[in-house]
Amino acid sequence: MRRSAFLFFKGLGLLFAILCGIGTAVLGWYDGADWMNIVTFSIAVTGLILWGWYHFSVRWINSDLKQNILSQFQKKDQVEGKDLPEEENEENFFFKTISNNKWKVLTFILLILIFIFVSFISESFFSGRTLVSFLIFLGFIILMGIVGQYVTAQKSVFIGISVLIALFIIGALTIPGFLSLLNMKAMLVFASFLGLAVVGQTFVALLGGLDLSIPFVIGASNVALMSLITKGVPPWLALVAVLILGLIVGLVNGILSFRLQGQALILTLGVGFFVKGGVQILVAMGTFSAGTVFGVVPDWMRNIASMNGETVGLPIPPIILIWIIASIIIIVALRLTKWGRNLYALGGSRLSSARLSISERGYWIGAYVISGFFASLTGAMLLGWSGGGFIGVGDTYLFLTIAAVVVGGTSLLGGVGGYGLSVIGVLILQIITTVLVGWGLSWQGQQFILGLLIIPMVALYARSPHIRSQI
Repeated sequence: MRRSAFLFFKGLGLLFAILCGIGTAVLGWYDGADWMNIVTFSIAVTGLILWGWYHFSVRWINSDLKQNILSQFQKKDQVEGKDLPEEENEENFFFKTISNNKWKVLTFILLILIFIFVSFISESFFSGRTLVSFLIFLGFIILMGIVGQYVTAQKSVFIGISVLIALFIIGALTIPGFLSLLNMKAMLVFASFLGLAVVGQTFVALLGGLDLSIPFVIGASNVALMSLITKGVPPWLALVAVLILGLIVGLVNGILSFRLQGQALILTLGVGFFVKGGVQILVAMGTFSAGTVFGVVPDWMRNIASMNGETVGLPIPPIILIWIIASIIIIVALRLTKWGRNLYALGGSRLSSARLSISERGYWIGAYVISGFFASLTGAMLLGWSGGGFIGVGDTYLFLTIAAVVVGGTSLLGGVGGYGLSVIGVLILQIITTVLVGWGLSWQGQQFILGLLIIPMVALYARSPHIRSQI
């Protein structure tokens, strides 16, 4: 270990210990503890952290360090009995470390700024509890950053799970009732809706495309299903008709976008507007409004998607189990079947896939058909949750489906990622939303913070070697 590195870690440990001691004193004063106890615990915390840092952290970082970190750094290194002079023009370790980890440093600073910002805009947010929780959150992020240096395989999975655990920790520590059964059930129900909608977006992204018609298909299916039921069509038949509508929309998207791949994004957006407007026109015939359709939703449909739904007598909404089963089937199909392997091959290199006689047209259209089916299924399931048809019910999914795919670590350039990563992305977005709501932020504040948090998470994935090699 060089002299600058030695001094850097030595000073960093001292600074961290002092800050923790000051934080302990502040929390003790905030809770009204006796001043003798405050002084005793502050000194104890400072000494314990200082000892642990000096005798474990630095030695773990550099296993060759043999001397006590509290001692003075030696001027010369001993190598095989020979004295080697220290480098005269040694680069400053602190600035070198900052330069090599600039994205991580910027993310760290951004998290601190977000904490300060939320403390100002939310009156009841800042407290000793939230301050300690935030410090624990930062400590966990730093720990995962150190451990992540030794993770070579499945880097995206490690990053996603680390972020997920960190968000869960800060939610559990800062929001009363976060770990309650009711809140866990609510988060899983909302995550299930998003998870089903993300299925198609993941398949399309693995081929290097995007489907912007998903939110419009969700809204159109929601309104169309409610309209058919109110007109006397049997609910099961109405559901089948809506799912067929989704398949047809996906087929149209697939065929047209394959022919005009340079304009695939705008094309799917146009198809989405066409479907949304067409369904509104059909539903509006003989009525005053097509944006909202009221009626009686069948009990079995309510049971599937409502918070109070039961599965075989158990208080578990069936939508959660539907998402879990669908996730398992999709993950297995992508990884263990020939169809899944061909999909990855096609997304990774179309030229190589063509030489292997893999039908690009067939897989491209198939991905969009799957996307249309799951979008319409999501719209139908949302009807059971809301109890009424609303054409704008899918509007938020335009951003969320793409965000879940990207945050999970699937490359929008194709060939890298998978639905397992999208599931992690869905859970991350759901926990972030729950935490922001629990902190009492307005909808505008939630969108602002959510956007700020997504930027550094995407930047972490963008630094992965497999992503950089594609760009």
